[in-house]
Amino acid sequence: MLRFYWTVLIALLATVAFAQRSRYTSPPADAGVTIAGKKITVEYYAPSAHGRKIMGALVPYGQVWCTGANWATKLTTEADLEIGGLKVPAGSYSIWTVPDAKEWTLIVNRETGQFHLNYDQSRDFGRTRMAVKTLPSLVETFKVQLSAAGGDKGSLALIWENTEASVPITVLH
Repeated sequence: MLRFYWTVLIALLATVAFAQRSRYTSPPADAGVTIAGKKITVEYYAPSAHGRKIMGALVPYGQVWCTGANWATKLTTEADLEIGGLKVPAGSYSIWTVPDAKEWTLIVNRETGQFHLNYDQSRDFGRTRMAVKTLPSLVETFKVQLSAAGGDKGSLALIWENTEASVPITVLH
């Protein structure tokens, strides 16, 4: 009988531990767009604010951020792109950012599949600036948005809390 109670107690503790952990788990998400007939996708993990201060706190200014959670955010493109002023060949990359109150830097890195704390600057393909604007209302869950703007143009936006950082994308022919 004692064994039964121990089994129930262990199961109960495991359930409580899972509920506590899963409350802050960042689920997988993705964004995609087709521009000039070429597919561009971003795979990421989407953290939520849960009442926390995000920009300048959880996401510190002036430091490399994994641009999501859990595993490095992955950008895949079928076409050569110009992202901001950076020319990026077709393929897969991880993207990282250096947030700031007035301007962000987008980092395109050659390595993919790494844990979100394992940024290796020596694998950077390049960097480009992102425009920043303040949003009128709170965005609870981090979101990557890819948009087409007609022809061979589009944009990549990173949206969380009251901040949107964006950069133009052009499909190169």
